[in-house]
Formats: sequence, C-alpha cells, structure tokens
Amino acid sequence: MRVCPLVFGTLPLGPLQANFSPAQGGALIRHALERGVDLLDTAELYETYPHIRAGLDGYRGEVRIATKTHASDAPTARSHVERALRELAVDRLDIVLLHGARLADPFVERGAVLDELLRLRDEGKILHVGLSSHYICAVRKAALHPDIDVVHPLINRKGMGILDGDASEMAGAIAALSRAGKGVYAMKALAGGNLISEALASLDYVRGLPGVDGVAVGMLSEAEIEANLALFADQEPDVALWEELSKRRRRLRIMDRFCKGCGACVPACTNDALVIEDGKARVLEEKCILCGYCAAACPEFIIRVV
Repeated sequence: MRVCPLVFGTLPLGPLQANFSPAQGGALIRHALERGVDLLDTAELYETYPHIRAGLDGYRGEVRIATKTHASDAPTARSHVERALRELAVDRLDIVLLHGARLADPFVERGAVLDELLRLRDEGKILHVGLSSHYICAVRKAALHPDIDVVHPLINRKGMGILDGDASEMAGAIAALSRAGKGVYAMKALAGGNLISEALASLDYVRGLPGVDGVAVGMLSEAEIEANLALFADQEPDVALWEELSKRRRRLRIMDRFCKGCGACVPACTNDALVIEDGKARVLEEKCILCGYCAAACPEFIIRVV
C-alpha cells in the first residue's frame, strides 16, 4: 500500500472538536482528495463517518480509510467494524487499528480484540490490521508481531503525550517498525496544537524520521490543506501563510457551569491532564495534547476542543 504522505486526520471535523456538519466536513475532505490526499484517518470515537461519507459521495478516485476500535472485548470490536462498514457504505475497510493509547501491552490486554480483528480480516471485511499507541514499548512489540501491518504511533519534537519515554526513543521504535516491514503513519506531530506556533519545524521533524510513511494532520480549512500539501511536496513554504495559520491556537474547554464532578473524564485522559478540584473537572493545559478522549467520556457532553 502506497499513500500520499499527508494523511487527513478527521478528528477535528467532528463533535469532539470543531463540530462541523457532515456537509462542511465532507467538502473539506473532498477538496483534499481531489488535490491528491488518499488516506483518511478516523475512529469509532470520532463520530466522523458521516463527514467521510459526504466527502466520498460521487468520488471516483482512489481513497483508503483507516479507522480504530477502542473496544475492550471481541463482540464490541466486531460491532465497531460493522458500524464503520455500514455508515461509510463500503464493503471493506483498508485499515482497522486496535486503539490502545493507554495500553502498555495491547497484545495481552486486548488479545481477544486483536483476534477478532484478524477474524474480520479473514472474512474479507478488513484488509490490514494495525495498532495505534502512545507507548514506546507497545510500538516495539508491534514491530515483532506477525499480524500487525500498520502502526499509528504518537510522535512529536517535544515527546508530548508519549507515556513511557521521550521522542528519541519513540523515533527508534518507529525505525524498527520500518525495518520489520510495517507501514507507519504518525499522529500528534503538533502535539494536539501545542506546537502550532512552531508548526513548520515540528512537521518537518516528524516527516524526516526514518520509517515514517505518512503523517495524520487535522485540517479545518482549504488554506490549511493547501499549505500542508505544499509542505509535504517539499515546496518552499509560504512563510506569511504559515504565520497566519500558526496563530490559531486550540484549547480544551470544560463548561464548568454544567460539570457535576463525576470524574469520568479523568481516566479517559491519555496524558494525566485532568483533575477534579472543588467538585469540578479542570484541565492542566501544559499537559493537554487535545486528543479529545475526555470529551467522548463525559456523560454530560460538556468538554470541547475549541
């Protein structure tokens, strides 16, 4: 499988972040596809299948879809895959990743889920099975696993969000993946927006790592798509445009007026960036990588990346 090195990360389009309508998000996806992007990254958690389906409506070019399941058991994993097939109106998913952000050993902790994904592969519903992780040790194990084809590791210049080491160690694990013949597309190159002020250097760092085949980037405008396409094509960057784009700094917003202090968001955070204080959830912004997992866990749906 050969892909455009710029991967469209669809998380920001959905209700966990910008909350674009399927028509709005679909228009951006379509623009990216028509400009050469050919891999879309999504997940059960992201709720962006309607946006992707809108973007694909009537499209005749080549496109691949990578999705993820955060299921903890086999039946739920199967239901996630079947929902993706149904909502995307496709017969087969190109990549399904075991979504193990906080799992140090997903092959043990989610062994039944991996087995189910392999059964779905054998049934022809999945082409490639893979792993997404924030753990260096899990990425290293993935390099040795014969049934893992694709890995989606967290990597950025500052190592923000890596749970068991630093950026150089994750870079070494990614190089080992490549030597083992695994496909690699990276996540969180801008640390969820925390490195947006130094976006060019941060993207160049991840793009230049040995073994990285692609980088998933969340994009919310045609200008962002065009700027990233030019960068990934090694064209001279438009400094003025990048300076303008880099002014947009996202942050996690908790509507504390409605927060009941239940704490459901705290264990969902992959980077220990949430605490309960005075009966309300509070974000530690210096730790937050804007992954949006807390928003999905909130029963009141009052957490947003804005």
